[in-house]
Amino acid sequence: MTQDALIVFATLAGTIALFVSDRLRLDVVALMSLLVLLLTGVLTPKEGVQGFSNPIVLMIAGLFVVGGALSATGVADWLGGKLGALAGTNETRLIVVIMLATALLSAFMSSTGTVAVLLPVVGTLAHRARISPARLLMPMAFASLLGGLLTLIGTPPNIVVSDQLRSQGLEPFRFFTFTPPGVILLGVGVAFMALIGKRMLPGGAAQQTTRDSLPPSAVMRDIVREYGLGGQLHRLQVPRDAAVVGKTLAQLDLRAQFELTVVGIARECEHDTLAIPTLPTASLHAGDVLLVQGHADAAARAANELALSQIPGRVDLALPGDESIAEVVIPRRSHLVGRSLRQIRFRDRYRATVLAVRGAGSQVASPSDFFATRDLRLSSGDTLLIKGRIKNLKNLVQERRDFVMVTEPRQPDDVKIQGVQAIAAILITLGMLVLMAFGIVSNVVAVLLAAVCMVLCRCLDANAAYRGINWESVVLIAAILPMATALEKTGGMRLVVDAFVGGLGGHGPYVLLTALFLLTSAFSQVISNTATTVLVAPIAYKIAVDLGLSPHAFLMTVAIAASTAFATPIASPVNTLVLNPGGYKFFDYVRVGLSLQLVLLVVTLAIVPWMFPL
Repeated sequence: MTQDALIVFATLAGTIALFVSDRLRLDVVALMSLLVLLLTGVLTPKEGVQGFSNPIVLMIAGLFVVGGALSATGVADWLGGKLGALAGTNETRLIVVIMLATALLSAFMSSTGTVAVLLPVVGTLAHRARISPARLLMPMAFASLLGGLLTLIGTPPNIVVSDQLRSQGLEPFRFFTFTPPGVILLGVGVAFMALIGKRMLPGGAAQQTTRDSLPPSAVMRDIVREYGLGGQLHRLQVPRDAAVVGKTLAQLDLRAQFELTVVGIARECEHDTLAIPTLPTASLHAGDVLLVQGHADAAARAANELALSQIPGRVDLALPGDESIAEVVIPRRSHLVGRSLRQIRFRDRYRATVLAVRGAGSQVASPSDFFATRDLRLSSGDTLLIKGRIKNLKNLVQERRDFVMVTEPRQPDDVKIQGVQAIAAILITLGMLVLMAFGIVSNVVAVLLAAVCMVLCRCLDANAAYRGINWESVVLIAAILPMATALEKTGGMRLVVDAFVGGLGGHGPYVLLTALFLLTSAFSQVISNTATTVLVAPIAYKIAVDLGLSPHAFLMTVAIAASTAFATPIASPVNTLVLNPGGYKFFDYVRVGLSLQLVLLVVTLAIVPWMFPL
């Protein structure tokens, strides 16, 4: 083994270790590995930057713009909103309909974008059906990954393996080449989850009483208990002769004076009690009861200094008609990751109040002193319980890069699409699919043409188009592609292939396909499936060529395995997104995901050699 080959293998090992550790962003790690190869002279500058001019990179960037336009014009939300009428309330039917709809949308959008669109819809369907969201969210996440197998553009690994064939002068995979095996695998996945997988999911019969089956007061008590707010909520009544009568909440400024957040105001009116919106301009009347959140000592101090009466006993969370609560999850690439609520100025920026923060996978809803959470740094997968006016909470749905809504409070039954722009987005997408399906122009040209048309037709503006591109994925692919060049140039690729063939080549092609599936799938559980495919695809191609077997069969197997990232909550961003809303534990993914992967491995070995003869 040459010195350059040793450098490449050491760099590759370090890259994978950093990917697994998740201490640095994936694109930063990829750039670091590229710089090592450049500074050591393994690659020339020209070889190092070739990844940034690769058609794959431009194509994936363009697809983010197309998917963003479908979301911005309301097309994706409109499709998601139609699920309710089809799904009904039967659990098995819900699983089937949700998985099929998710897969269909994921065939043309990123899996993360699809889950972000459908998460509040599915959460609401679960509540209406009076079943635990845990019964539906994991099947939805898995379906978004399986849906990527339906078309060439469904997921980046499909594009990577197709480009591998093209670069070797072979017939690449076409737009619908993935559809036949993808449909079979999706069908098997849906059947497995509807018949077997659901028995492994948490939230069974004993947990099927949900918030929509309870009266409003019980719903609020459930939320108070779930998020551990009982010790943080206190009632302070305004006496008739108190000095605060007539003052506004802004003038009192209880947050600054006592570190208390006013959550609600109850006012006696004739024979009823009204919940008053907690606006800064809301003035206090004699007899008003303030529901405040904070430390018990702070509430007692406020009652003493402001001459308020503290009401003992159980505290219920009651909100006015135009206010509600919602749960939002912080996605992996949110701008809020690593920042505190104080730094973000959350209340001012989003016109909503954070009542509690629950860490990813944590069973503890929040610290006993809520104000300590203002300095906690947010992490991907954290769930925020927020309160605000309904119109402001609904605006957060548009902030999908920073938030993913779990349930939309009082969600409208009819989600409307934006007229002309929505129709234009649909027609442009269909045109792109026709160009790609019939090979009228190259795939990258079809995608870039569609992206530009989306902007020209004002389906989304240019700034939104750039913001909608997942630059981490784009840079990750561009920076990691030269690793394959380095392996080939230094002879490292040959060493890997020889070891693979020498160890397993004599056992037949099915053993090799099994080993490639397991290798790709294992790496995809801990690092990006795109990065995994970039590294494994050239190896799979070389093994097939050396043994005189079909490269198409081997590369299709790699693409399928890359989309089976089911067995850990960090295997894919969609798994992380549903972790907290579903209340899943790590072993839930292992139990359900690993079982599904083994089933799909058997199906893959049966259909791939049949559709792509060895």
